[in-house]
Amino acid sequence: MPGSMSPVSDCGGPGKRREFLQIGLGSFAGLTLPGLLRLRVEAAKSASTERKAVILIWLPGGASHLETFDPKPLASSSFRGPYSPIPTKTPGLDVSELLPNHARMSDKFAILRSLVHTGFCHQQGTQQLLTGHPVRMLKQKPDNPDILAITNSLRFDPSRSIPNYVGVNGVSYIGPAYLGPVYEPFRVGGNLNQPKFQVPNIGLSDPKKADRLQQRIQLRQSLDRLSREVDRLGNMRAFDSFESQALDMLTSPRAREAFDLGRENAQVRDRYGRNSWGQQCLMARRLVESGVELITTSFSGSLCGRVGNWDDHAVNHHVFDAMKHRAPIFDTAVTALIEDLHERGLDKKVLLIVTGEFGRTPRISYVASSGKGTASAAKGVVQPGRDHWPRATSILFSGGGIPGGQVVGGTDVRGEDVVDRRVGRQDFLRTVYQHLGIDPVGIEFTNFAGRPVPIVSGGDPIAELTAQS
Repeated sequence: MPGSMSPVSDCGGPGKRREFLQIGLGSFAGLTLPGLLRLRVEAAKSASTERKAVILIWLPGGASHLETFDPKPLASSSFRGPYSPIPTKTPGLDVSELLPNHARMSDKFAILRSLVHTGFCHQQGTQQLLTGHPVRMLKQKPDNPDILAITNSLRFDPSRSIPNYVGVNGVSYIGPAYLGPVYEPFRVGGNLNQPKFQVPNIGLSDPKKADRLQQRIQLRQSLDRLSREVDRLGNMRAFDSFESQALDMLTSPRAREAFDLGRENAQVRDRYGRNSWGQQCLMARRLVESGVELITTSFSGSLCGRVGNWDDHAVNHHVFDAMKHRAPIFDTAVTALIEDLHERGLDKKVLLIVTGEFGRTPRISYVASSGKGTASAAKGVVQPGRDHWPRATSILFSGGGIPGGQVVGGTDVRGEDVVDRRVGRQDFLRTVYQHLGIDPVGIEFTNFAGRPVPIVSGGDPIAELTAQS
């Protein structure tokens, strides 16, 4: 919906900072017995193998596929933007001229051009893609858990000194739903490029943090006295594990080191770009090297333009000025991460996914701007924009053992509809689960109503985008 996304509450980052130690009494979901037994068998089989990781770079608001990975030079002027396609190393894959670094290294990633769903607004689009459910209502948080929260719950290990799921200015509109808030990401907010940037709740570097730790210990002692009354489903025993990990997090040197960008040399930081997006990508690489397996990071804020996101309705941005403004930063940050993962031998372990909730309308709209700012004309001046378009979304995949140098699927000459290799949200989720080593078929969780809900319903892994032996 035009102008519906604000840079603060909707697309500007994680919102209100949360303490890592969270109480979710009564909100733990039950994994059905068949699923639990099968997971135990799978865990035994994979105990000696390296577990896989995912980094999700989210483009909140929805990036234009026509100005990124699916340019349409033969479309009429009502659809075609001002930027020309440029060839890449990959036969049949052209990208926008705004992405020269992507063009030179296309052998290290694959582009899916044919993802389709029915979520026409930001909440719906995000939740459909990341939960798999056909969400049609506008809700700030989903009724069902997203794939990252589910994986976090299946992999939870209280002995870890660093969280397994981190949101570095993470994705809005998703969450663990009935799994409980303990499976939300550890949230890292703010501008990571600031010289004095520090991650909160890491280490005990000042007395205030020590005081907070003591308060947590006192809280735990109080909860012990209540446990006999509230512990019907083992919630307090589960909470013991969560509290233990939280306290380890507060005192662990390993955790402090993982989140400390100051340990990177200046040349590496320059390579990613001395800006918030570049440093978020660098943080993501540091975290996977430290053993974190689930990382989300959103490219939002002032680097996007006036309204702080990729929601390029004409009331928000001059879409072509906005894309030109943010493209060099995006191009540098993403390709630096791709190259770094490959150079460090992490490309088999880590699957990098770059997408937003949907594409943008191929037909250009012209509406008066709602305000002057970066990539937006003065209020009242008519400017071009593109609106929401879930009928065609382009997604970048790199690493995870996926063969690079390929393009999967295709849209028509205008970029309006998929004409080759149509892919749905369930196919997308099955592909990511397969990379993570999780067979989702038959796994169910019990929702708030006491009903078993499968984590996927149908779909097949995208064969072209699965690891090759």
